[in-house]
Amino acid sequence: MLVLMLVAATTLQPCLFASARQLCRTHMVRTGKVFHVRQQIQGDQLYFSSMTSHLIKHPCKKNIALYLGRRLFFTRDNFRSSLLPLSIPTSMKAGLPEVTSAHIAGSVLLLVVSRKVYIYNYEANYWNTSIGIEHPVSHVSGDNCCYSGHPFCVDISNSVFAYLHGDQISQTNIYFSNNGGFRYQKFAYEKQAELVGSLGGIFYFHSLSQVGLLLIDQGKARFSYSEHPLNFSFGLPFDYNGTLNILITPGQKGILIFWFERSLLLSRNSGQLVYPVQVKEGPHTLLSSISEANVTIYSVAANEYELAVLTRENNLYYGSLGILSTSLIKFTGQNIWSQEAALMFTDVGRVEILVPLSDPVFPAFDFEKCPVNIQAILMDPQLQVDVCKVELLQGEFDNKMYTIDMNSELELTALMIPRPGMSLVPLAMVSNPHSLGLQAVIYEDGYTYDGNTRHRLNISLRQQHHWGRADPNFTSSIKRPTSSTITLDIANKEISCVDLKPLTALISVGCDQEKKIVIQNEISACYNGILDPVGLQDNYSYVIERDAYDPNFQGQKASEDLVVHYHYEKLGCPHLVYYNTPWKPVVELWREGKFQEVIQAEFVLLEVNGLFTYTYSLTANTALCRSQPQNWTTIMSDAGDKGLFSWNRENYVSCHDPDNNAPLMWPDVPYQILGGPTANKVIFEQRNGIYIFYISIVDPYYSYCHLETTFSVYVYGAFPLSVIPTAVIIIPLVVMLLSVWLVYAIPKLLHTEKGLRFKSFWAHLCRRCRKACFRGGN
Repeated sequence: MLVLMLVAATTLQPCLFASARQLCRTHMVRTGKVFHVRQQIQGDQLYFSSMTSHLIKHPCKKNIALYLGRRLFFTRDNFRSSLLPLSIPTSMKAGLPEVTSAHIAGSVLLLVVSRKVYIYNYEANYWNTSIGIEHPVSHVSGDNCCYSGHPFCVDISNSVFAYLHGDQISQTNIYFSNNGGFRYQKFAYEKQAELVGSLGGIFYFHSLSQVGLLLIDQGKARFSYSEHPLNFSFGLPFDYNGTLNILITPGQKGILIFWFERSLLLSRNSGQLVYPVQVKEGPHTLLSSISEANVTIYSVAANEYELAVLTRENNLYYGSLGILSTSLIKFTGQNIWSQEAALMFTDVGRVEILVPLSDPVFPAFDFEKCPVNIQAILMDPQLQVDVCKVELLQGEFDNKMYTIDMNSELELTALMIPRPGMSLVPLAMVSNPHSLGLQAVIYEDGYTYDGNTRHRLNISLRQQHHWGRADPNFTSSIKRPTSSTITLDIANKEISCVDLKPLTALISVGCDQEKKIVIQNEISACYNGILDPVGLQDNYSYVIERDAYDPNFQGQKASEDLVVHYHYEKLGCPHLVYYNTPWKPVVELWREGKFQEVIQAEFVLLEVNGLFTYTYSLTANTALCRSQPQNWTTIMSDAGDKGLFSWNRENYVSCHDPDNNAPLMWPDVPYQILGGPTANKVIFEQRNGIYIFYISIVDPYYSYCHLETTFSVYVYGAFPLSVIPTAVIIIPLVVMLLSVWLVYAIPKLLHTEKGLRFKSFWAHLCRRCRKACFRGGN
């Protein structure tokens, strides 16, 4: 896959050249000015610090956009109405109302005004100041995920960086927000103090699951990355002339556009490889970069698939952001540039040149629009553009989001139909080959009614680790959730295929939210009649003796009994367990209401009320631990504010791991991990009653999810412990048993020979005693 990236750098197709007399027809948007009612601008009117105009569109909410120029205009209807310039309330005390950077994060607009970050919630129409930034900043950066309400997608939209552009990178302060820019905290970038150069920007490349830091030093720039395996090297250096504006295209594809007045650069892999865009000024003139075209770039716009450039020389360049090539076409012949002009895409193949117009009577500005239909212009025979050789490129996975959990895979299918007599070269590529691997198979799948061949492409996606084809130094850490984009396009697609956009899907290599664990409960206490399900639902409660529980989970006796209210709706009827039999719960994995498998991975238990009248069948020694195993005591002491039940896949360390260097100092302590390679089980003490357990799957290689739940068991069969001392019971019992034995044994013994002799001996002894007593009496 890296080979594909290098091919993309060296096989840029030459651009096409065309001229047209009429690119677009201008029209003016003017609304709300029938009556002479003057609207007042409240607060300090904002302006953009750059000499060129910028336009930021919300990639998910297509009608929301922000124009930045001598004035700022924020629209919620795609500039279909007249607008007042954007102003910040005087109560914000922003000082000089100069805006140096802006970003639309979900439903809020983030603006850097006078080295501070301000928030404008356009849905609730209120302003606020960001919290946590203690040093001056000049820029904010972020991204938006438009696929779904998946927690991973929400996290993408909520991730925002704030930083000071041009500051020395070794000592600069970088701030990160995970809630959409409302609250920031300092971001610790590993080995930041060792980096040399100034800061050109910091970005969260979700397509690569990396944080990228742009270093500028002596006219060269390169990216540094935060995570394995890219954190051991830098991206390839590229020329950094002037202050480059960096545009991250929507869709999490990893496509970056760097531009300045004399420079236009492109990267398809999140900055690992950055190269200039070639320009062809005529049928036989190929320029290696736009700087050789002697034009001045004024505005740049891009969507998921296309790129447009407006120059001061009234030139409009259009390009397709394909997988391998970026082919450009140049349109001239009309005065389309002005000092306030800005570019934006309104749809696929439709570019609009926007110019704000002041009104001498009303404070609200009107807008002059010049819409360009790229597809219609390309159909002009004078342009001699090749006809698109693809009739259909279709896949159900397009513009969707999928999740691949650990040890899972995903199958995608696409359909392709070429024009008669044409051949296709389909190409599937992932943006993060360090995490996600693919395998594609293409075959003929019948014919259309016109006799065209139908081609079917099957794509198998799996974690790169499980393909077994990549070196460990190439793959990312399997313990860390990642993401990637899968893109399917036609490698030799013509520029005329404007409406034939690539097929794209976002893949989250992480937790599958549809998974959950269920404890098998084939024999319950209600089934055997020990407990009544009706009674359990009727505000049932039970008492835990103070000698059996510790509210601090340290195994110490409590000072008073505990009354526990049983939640039947959550726990159901308890599982029945005999106290004298070692026990281990059977844990099942379910997904979307369907049973998947019995989990054999390692898990831990904890009684939620602090009961400590149970132990484990194995010790650290008998479990064959190489190092000291973890236990709930050590986990809770390290948890801090994370709560008591914080033992999970992220902090679990196996005592069988050869890389675990913790010495085995106490081999006789109970081994508290169940499942996995050991036969460990729970042993209950002599106590009947209900136990409510919290269970957590801690094996980091089973799933990215925190699989956890609570369940109840009822322990039975234990006789109550006596409160009378044992000696007091045993001595009378022995005397009683001996007496019973004598009553039975003596009569039977007297009828034997020995018994008769014994009887005569005692009879003779008695007669002699009587005679002696009689003589003494006389």
